[in-house]
Amino acid sequence: MAETHLSQAITAIGSSEAAYDTNIKYLLADKQVLARILKYTLQEFRDMEVKDIISSIGTDIEVGTRPLDPGLSNLGRASLTNTEDNVPGEGKIFFDIRFTAYVRKYELKILINVEAQRSSNSTKLGYHLENRIIFYLARMISAQKQAEFFHSDYDSLCPVRSIWICMDAENDEDSIEEISLSRKTLFGNKVYPSGTDLIKGIIVNVRKSENPAKSQNNLIALLEELLSGTDIVKKKKILSTEYGMIMTKELEGRLQTMCNLSQNIVEEERKRAIKRMIHANATKEQILSYGYTEEEYEAVENDLFANA
Repeated sequence: MAETHLSQAITAIGSSEAAYDTNIKYLLADKQVLARILKYTLQEFRDMEVKDIISSIGTDIEVGTRPLDPGLSNLGRASLTNTEDNVPGEGKIFFDIRFTAYVRKYELKILINVEAQRSSNSTKLGYHLENRIIFYLARMISAQKQAEFFHSDYDSLCPVRSIWICMDAENDEDSIEEISLSRKTLFGNKVYPSGTDLIKGIIVNVRKSENPAKSQNNLIALLEELLSGTDIVKKKKILSTEYGMIMTKELEGRLQTMCNLSQNIVEEERKRAIKRMIHANATKEQILSYGYTEEEYEAVENDLFANA
């Protein structure tokens, strides 16, 4: 099989964990996945068929990872450009995935950002995720000046949506949350007919457990299967039969890479655990009693001696 865009990116990055994060972004950037994310998170797409949502996604999908090459098919990832957002006086930020979607029924253009987030825990992050989401939404609004609207034509602003796939929920915390503007009359009877749906942030909480009970939410169940370390043959069958995913060459390559990287990360973590126990003066017998193999122990021991 010819080297895919994803395998090129992984070659460029090297580290298994960094490559794993990159792989997740490219999986989420597949139009089949994006279409399902839109259908189950945004009101504008809820009543649309997946195939119609796919055709409504623009050709401007941007993934915040290089190398950047054109997509392989209408079902695959579209042409890519840099995701850097540099607003004069506001500094630079990088989005994971950015693209435009069109709701032709309403003649509506929506600017969308999707982020893959390993943790939503404020203690780990050092900030509250909600504040970062609001910042991203604000940047997506302010960046439209001289691009989507000019002078004081604020009614030409495009709606913006920032969707965050968070992957550290507990077994009973699979959920989808929405952050939006609301308008309240604090005094008097004045009624404002205009809506306040210009900005919306969505948090999709995917569970971190490898084998949780299947989520009752179709999108979360799909994402948990997509991102799991399940055997590739089984995974492809489930995605095809239960979720209607078409196994394109590029998508199959990404799924295979996901399985390989998941295995690599597990192996690396097992080696790190053995190394920590050796440094803590644990005996070989004690280490093997925890379920580690002779081969794993000897590989770590040889590596330690080689670097002594």
